[in-house]
Amino acid sequence: MKVILLSISMLALSLSINAQEDVKKREAIEKKESIKEYKKIETEKVEVENSEPKDAQTEKVIVFKNEVIERPEVKYDSQDLFIFEFKNTGKTPILIQNVQTSCGCTNAAKPEEPIQPGKKGEIAVKYDTKRVGQFTKTITVTTNVQTEPIILTIKGTVLPQEVKTEEAPKN
Repeated sequence: MKVILLSISMLALSLSINAQEDVKKREAIEKKESIKEYKKIETEKVEVENSEPKDAQTEKVIVFKNEVIERPEVKYDSQDLFIFEFKNTGKTPILIQNVQTSCGCTNAAKPEEPIQPGKKGEIAVKYDTKRVGQFTKTITVTTNVQTEPIILTIKGTVLPQEVKTEEAPKN
């Protein structure tokens, strides 16, 4: 009988110890989870604190006077340029890193020097006006201040070449 009571006592003690270990394990897991959650919340808080306000993120730093220039009638072989004027409304200099035209019939010249805050700059675009008819061409501008490229557009119609007629001599 003593042996049975001793066995039952040891079994109860063993179960009690296992239950306590399970509780400790569960508490440790919960503690780890709450530490992970705390770290996640702190990381998110730091990201929010370090990011710009929502208005500043959507505010344009480079503001173009026009992003589309349309000329309904362009003379054949005209040397006119499409000039895209812009202003730096930000607090850091703007560097036009690249200006890419949509085809070889269009060339663009970008400013080589950075545009200082509050100052203006321009991108000059030349279209091959020996191509008669309607055209729509895009110019993709990348800068150091915006992650998304800026798309500029030129549109127009090149008129046919004027044919000179000779007048008959008067007698």
